[in-house]
Amino acid sequence: MGLKENLHNFKEKNKGKKWLPAFSALHTFLYLPNETTHGGTHIKAADDLKRTMNTVIMALVPCLIFGMFNAGYQHYLALGEIGSAKGFLGASFWTLDNLIVGLWQVLPLVIVSYGVGLAVEFVFAIIKGHEVEEGYLVTGMLVPLIVPVDIPLWMLAVAVIFGVIIGKEVFGGTGMNILNPALTIRAFLFFAYPTWMSGDKVWVHGAVERDQMIAAGQNLDAISGETILGSYAQGNSVAYDYWDMFWGLIPGSVGETSKFLIIIGALFLIFTKIGSWRIIVSTLIGALTMGFIFNLVVDAGIISESSKFYGLMSVPFWQHLIIGSILFGAVYMATDPVTASQTNKGKWIYGFLIGFISIMIRVFNPAYPEGVFLAILLMNVFAPTIDHYVVQGNVNRRMKRLKVKTA
Repeated sequence: MGLKENLHNFKEKNKGKKWLPAFSALHTFLYLPNETTHGGTHIKAADDLKRTMNTVIMALVPCLIFGMFNAGYQHYLALGEIGSAKGFLGASFWTLDNLIVGLWQVLPLVIVSYGVGLAVEFVFAIIKGHEVEEGYLVTGMLVPLIVPVDIPLWMLAVAVIFGVIIGKEVFGGTGMNILNPALTIRAFLFFAYPTWMSGDKVWVHGAVERDQMIAAGQNLDAISGETILGSYAQGNSVAYDYWDMFWGLIPGSVGETSKFLIIIGALFLIFTKIGSWRIIVSTLIGALTMGFIFNLVVDAGIISESSKFYGLMSVPFWQHLIIGSILFGAVYMATDPVTASQTNKGKWIYGFLIGFISIMIRVFNPAYPEGVFLAILLMNVFAPTIDHYVVQGNVNRRMKRLKVKTA
């Protein structure tokens, strides 16, 4: 008898024990459930919740690895220690030194995210006596990718506890939550510790050290810790070209800088039918539409250059897709199957409003010029309402056709 069978027998003998859900969670994580359903009609498919979550994680891993290299690259760039061979394919990016700095900064974020989040899940499983589901596998990977690289670990731990409890467990666990747990965690960080989410010293590891070196009289011709959105919001010029923005050689959250890898991840999720292409496309259309409207306002001279909103309003509408987190949010956040709209027409409406509202918040909130997470959380709340009216509209049309046929 193999180890898997022994563990299954151990589980059967200890049914009813308080701690059994925690053991069952580890058993299910390592092996497929050793049980089959009986009776009734069932859809035969090879996928399950664990495979679905693992597929999303595979789409996120390239962003995580790139984020580690970029954390080290931005660190040495801020200290003026990067040579002339800059760029995505430059010898100064894919170096062991960059990876070591990135691992040192990013890996603790991953460990805290998974460790604290799963601990909360296990506690609730034991208290409620239910199985631990695999839903947090994706949330635990998303959280380190959407926070600043230098955020204190204790802040992240507090936010994860809040997000898992308030954003998920109070609603009944995986599949029952109305808010995206990862975005709930980021929202908590934004409102509880705003200077750590909107300041210019947390997006690049070593930005504070750089400022200290400048104050000591050292000449550093390098970058600050400010993001591109922050520079635009303050009316400053941006020292990055469009290719830097596309490849991801810019300051920002750990996983949202490389638009190239996010697009690859989007294609992978669409191909595996995990992510909804309707939501992704409609979100981008909504963002482009709002950005184009702001460009028209600027071109018409309705707003002056002295306005605090001019900087982001004047950004070319298409450029909004390669700065900030709008693309990352559209691919990995808005497509959450639990909190998004379920009807096809509802997905178009849901995604369009996310993109539209994201750029609106980005422009009108210069203190923190990133609105995608707030827009997605807002539309999470309204997703059931959108589906209700879509379904009700279909019912009304069918009723009208029925009346015409029976008349």
